[in-house]
Amino acid sequence: MDKAVRVRLELGELAGVRDGELVRFRAVPYAAPPVGPLRFAPPQPPARWQGVRDATRPGPIPPQPPSRLRAAMGDYTREQSEDCLTLDIVTPAPDGARRPVVVWLHGGAFLSGAGSLDWYDGAALAAAGDLVFVGVNYRLGPLGFLCLPGCADGLMGLRDQTAALRFVAAHIGAFGGDPENVTLMGQSAGGISILRLLAMEETAGLFRRAIVQSAPPRLGPSEEEAAGRARRLMALLGIDPAAPDAADRLRAAPAAELITLQMQIARENATFASIDPAFPPVSDGSASVAEFTRRAAEAAVRRGVDLLVGSTREEMHAFFVADPAMETPDPAKMADLFTGLAGSAGAMAFYAQRRPGASARDVLGDLVTEHRFDRPVADLADQMARAGRPVFVYRFDWAPPGSKWKACHCIELPFVLGTWRHWEPPMIAGGDPAQMEALSGTMMRMWASFARGGDPSLVDLPWPRYAAPDRPVMRFGELIEPAFTRLAC
Repeated sequence: MDKAVRVRLELGELAGVRDGELVRFRAVPYAAPPVGPLRFAPPQPPARWQGVRDATRPGPIPPQPPSRLRAAMGDYTREQSEDCLTLDIVTPAPDGARRPVVVWLHGGAFLSGAGSLDWYDGAALAAAGDLVFVGVNYRLGPLGFLCLPGCADGLMGLRDQTAALRFVAAHIGAFGGDPENVTLMGQSAGGISILRLLAMEETAGLFRRAIVQSAPPRLGPSEEEAAGRARRLMALLGIDPAAPDAADRLRAAPAAELITLQMQIARENATFASIDPAFPPVSDGSASVAEFTRRAAEAAVRRGVDLLVGSTREEMHAFFVADPAMETPDPAKMADLFTGLAGSAGAMAFYAQRRPGASARDVLGDLVTEHRFDRPVADLADQMARAGRPVFVYRFDWAPPGSKWKACHCIELPFVLGTWRHWEPPMIAGGDPAQMEALSGTMMRMWASFARGGDPSLVDLPWPRYAAPDRPVMRFGELIEPAFTRLAC
């Protein structure tokens, strides 16, 4: 890293740092610290600062437990603090060139992760596409999604993301970005967030395109159910929900206790083969996943948002392999889940024949992947295509030879972001470096092409728009090519 680089915003002056051909600005505040009376409140504007603010060093990440997928993805140790509503920005140059902007919303089941993690470093993508990359930290767990009348609305984390988009709209020009060409990109919980943000009036006009990766639509708990979980949290903290000072005591409770106790509540509410956290965003009122998906599609069409969406071939394997209890899943519970999702316990035979030599865990993973990831992707894409909006669909098929993780949830991330060589998560161990480098380079160029102009096609590798009757899906594996049957409804 070389010399400092300064930019001037209406809020004050920032000092970033040159890193090779790029410039980084770390821990840039987009909202006031949500502490004290602002805990559980909607994000407030950041205060102006005097002098030059140091933006050369990483800031703290939101309070959180260890990642549930650390066995597949690796682990990290970073300072945690509620004073975490910041952005990490990497740009080719803060020169007013009006480059495309990618705003990244991380995954982690709304309970872990951070946009500022090295895992999600946007430098390679920014360099490959001559674009500005913005990683967003937002509140997680009960600090971001607790719902309790008179205290918290259950949407604080989504409102943080909206505040980050407003900051980008107001200030990204100073970093060399074009506020009128913003692509909102998210994976897992970040992708689910995008589906929610599409339908929120507050986000109108704040992004032009969306990239939604491995985001199973989730309804979230009703306000009544969410309030019940909040009251359970208070009981575990020794707070009487009926006491006049109950909300004040909850605001004053140690963040570490809130983070720990949410996991107990998650265990109390856990169901077979479920990956839902205790405190996701409260429901938007949709009565079904189909209605949730329809609302997102209608909002995208109404706003003229282009969409790139997809999933990995074996999304659920990461969760099931990481959970010792799923090594030999309960046969009766398996039969019930097959009946609920596929219509009959007899469907297990079809899934077993489709994957020769599969274990019960593999078969269960295929069922949940198809019904909670693949089919909702197809439904969303079909609705967009019928309305005439550009939509591009992918499936990530690559996995290292013989890997127990297969093409699991999150495995595409080090390729899309170009971090595979530095990150080296266990789920890609054993892969051929030359193949991984080439696959990553192509994916970065395609994602950047979509962010620039709404079409991920390359000159020498076209990506057809998704539309009936063929419904082409671009598959990324040992071959990169469109397929025409995987997601057809």
